[in-house]
This record gives sequence, structure tokens and C-alpha cells, in this order.
Amino acid sequence: MGAILGVIFHAIGGFGAGSFYIPFKQVRKWSWESSWLILGLSAWLVVPLATAWLTIPDLWQVLGQADTSVKGWTYFFGLLWGIGGLTFGLSMRYLGVSLGMTIALGLCTAFGTLIPPIFKGTFVQLLESASGLITLSGILICLIGIAVVGIAGAKKENETESASDDEFNLTKGLIVATLSGLLSACFAFGLEAGSPIADIAFASGASELFKNNAVLVWILWGGMTTNGIYCLYLNRKNKTTSDYTNSNTPLTKNYLWASLGGLTWYLQFFFYGMGTTYLGENLEFASWSIHMAFIIFFSNLWGIIYKEWAGTSRKTTWILALGLTIVMVSILMIGLANTIAH
Repeated sequence: MGAILGVIFHAIGGFGAGSFYIPFKQVRKWSWESSWLILGLSAWLVVPLATAWLTIPDLWQVLGQADTSVKGWTYFFGLLWGIGGLTFGLSMRYLGVSLGMTIALGLCTAFGTLIPPIFKGTFVQLLESASGLITLSGILICLIGIAVVGIAGAKKENETESASDDEFNLTKGLIVATLSGLLSACFAFGLEAGSPIADIAFASGASELFKNNAVLVWILWGGMTTNGIYCLYLNRKNKTTSDYTNSNTPLTKNYLWASLGGLTWYLQFFFYGMGTTYLGENLEFASWSIHMAFIIFFSNLWGIIYKEWAGTSRKTTWILALGLTIVMVSILMIGLANTIAH
């Protein structure tokens, strides 16, 4: 039952991550950097602190009690994760939306899932058990599904877009997408590094389900630092600082929509922490694959709902459906592996 709950929590988190852009798109007459900064303040600062305060007794003592090195590494991985999010946009620029997203998310899935057990020296153990082999097979199938979705996306661009591809650069794109995938996976590493903080939260009276909320505060502070500095730099460079007080824009609605986008995005972190708890310690590393797979699944569903695939051929639609089905099969396999492990 625990594994099933873990997958359900990851599904809710993936829905949040795959849906945050829906309210974000409602922001009007603001530059991207202004909208992104308000979203970030909500997703990575205000909501994480509020959630942790509600679920972690003696929060400030918990946040300060861990060793300096533990807090430092957790925050550092948050910084790297934040850079990964910024370079993700460059992947789209050099490879196109579908190809760039597929490569970046595919690499992020692989790195975030496989590096922790390799780093901890437990990877060989996975090859010696049925549950481990099923999990690794599920990860491989997940990557295949992501690739199939990417093929559908590439065909969609060829069939529906006439924009110039002068900026297409395969070499630069692969380098940036690899960097983005590796750094974005640092979120999973941050949770690993911050596990002593979660233990302190649990000892202070937090439930097993919510103990990771204390770790999220440190990770997301790192991401807020990276993104905040970059957004403020763009505000100054593009002379868009006035967005925040410009009465000629729908100020109240913009703040609300951007903040709602941030709240929706935070759901992925909140439920990711809960999902890892229920999947168990032995195969906790597989949480990242499940998380990324659900993000891809729900984001593509929104694309269908908003008719982003309108005008594509029936063959392309079937390729997309096949890719999403493969991704879901991989999720079920990883969940099955965890059930066997217990």
C-alpha cells in the first residue's frame, strides 16, 4: 500500500509541475523576468516557509540545528538546481522546444535517478535483486518513452511551425541540455544531502510524511538565490524594474496569477517529499524517474487540452499517445519493484 501511495503522491506533484504554467500564462504586460521573479518568490520562498512552519514543530531550531556542512551542501545543490532551471531555457533555444525538452528531461531523469546509488556505492546491489532489476528496467523504459514523446514533438514542429531555425545548433544544444539535465537533477541530490535535517525534523515531532519540508526550505533558498539574481539582472538590463509598480498593467491580477503559478509549482516539491517517504529507503532513488515521468505526462496532456497539437497528422498523435503510454508503463514497473522489495 505504501508504494501505491508513493506513486499517487508523485502523480499529484507531477501534476503541479506540469500545470504551473497555466496560471503563469495569464500574466499580462509584464516581462518574463518580472513574472518569473514573483513566481519564484511564491514557489521557493513564501510557500515553502509557510508549509514548513505549519508542519514542522520548532521550525527555526530545526533549520539551524543541523551541521553547517549539511546545510551548506543542501543549499549548494539548490543553487545548482536553480542554474539547471535557467539553462533549460537555452536548450529550447538551440534545439527547439520538443527536442530540447526531451533531451534535458531525459538526461535529468537518468542523472537524478542513477547518480545517487552510484555515489553511495549501492548500484551493484540493484543488479543482484529482482526489485532492483525491475526498477532499472523501468528507468530504461521511461527514457524510451521520453524519446518517443520527443519524436512526436519533432514531427509536430515540422508539421505546424514555419518559424526560422537559424538558431538551431546541435552541438551547443547538446552541451547545454546535458548541463541542464545534470544540474536540474541536483534537486534529488539536495534531498540526499539534507536527509540529516529531515531526521532532526522527525525527532522534533514532525511526522514521517512531512519531515522533508524542512529540507525543501534549504534547497529552495538556493534555487531562489540563483533565479532571483538572474531576474534582477535582467530587470536592470532590460529596464523592466517598473513592471512591479506599473499601474498601466493589471498589477493585482499579475501578482495573483504569478503567485498562483508559484504555489502550483511548489506542489511538486511538497508531494515529491511525501512520495519518497512512501516508496521506501531501498528504492527511494527511483522517485526521481517517477516524478519526471508524471511531469512529462501531465504537461503533454495540457498541450492536448489547449490544442497545441492541433494541425498535426494522425500518425504524430499516435506516436505521442504511444510515448505517454510507455512512460506510464515505466511508472507502474517502478511501483511494482518497490512492492516486491517490501
